[in-house]
Amino acid sequence: MNNASRFVFSGPGHWPLEQAIQKGVELEFARVHFNADSPANYPGTFTPERMKMVRALVADHGIDLGIHTLSAVNMAEVTPALAAGADTYVRQNIELAAALGATHLVVHGGFHFTSDYEERMAAAIERLQMAVRLAEAAGLELHVENHNAEPAHAEIRYFPHNVAEFDRFWDALSPSSALRWACNVGHATLVPEGFDGFLREFGADDIGHVRLHDTNGLWEEHFKPGEHGGIVDFRHVFTTLHQHGYRGPFTLDFGSPDEKGQWRKTWGAMLDEIEADS
Repeated sequence: MNNASRFVFSGPGHWPLEQAIQKGVELEFARVHFNADSPANYPGTFTPERMKMVRALVADHGIDLGIHTLSAVNMAEVTPALAAGADTYVRQNIELAAALGATHLVVHGGFHFTSDYEERMAAAIERLQMAVRLAEAAGLELHVENHNAEPAHAEIRYFPHNVAEFDRFWDALSPSSALRWACNVGHATLVPEGFDGFLREFGADDIGHVRLHDTNGLWEEHFKPGEHGGIVDFRHVFTTLHQHGYRGPFTLDFGSPDEKGQWRKTWGAMLDEIEADS
């Protein structure tokens, strides 16, 4: 297996998608994520001519393309005008993914303000149920990400951030041929269950891709491996996932484009070692 080919490239958010694809190809990535939340990539900028060009780039280079939606857009919105906007956001991203020949979208559960937990949880689940139906109809996968914990004194909190919340979402969205887990290792490290606890509960069979960055274990940061006292044991992560039968993609959620290219090589070699030892 070409383990280096399993890693996913994403460029800076302000880059046009075409630039991200071209840089990813230059760095030998076969998988690219982007989001449509900067002026260069707003859905309205994808004219028929531009979509045709992107599809040609994807086909010519054998790229697996995914859209990573923005966690700042609250999937748990309940105020009518904003809730309608969140619904439109979901639909536009799914329509864009299908039009560009993407294979999947990454989505989030949204956030609440502590006192409105149940109301917003219900809204988030209902909106993601809609997203699952739309993804199924479009022939796309929907990768639901486990989110990060916030400090204890924070009023605003993301969900699903721990095993109990993720289980509640997963049960409400299942079964679906489109549904996959975007397993965020750094986020899982911020809760007591940790990465191992998430994997014990949910296994690896439904993982769509794994998201990688280091963390100090205290709050949300996207550190490079070993930076600023990072505590994630990446060899353990790769080994454990391999033992669970996972052979899917890994997204690099840190560093500059060129640093991502280097870590693709470094971790590809590590995965080769783990595979050879198994």
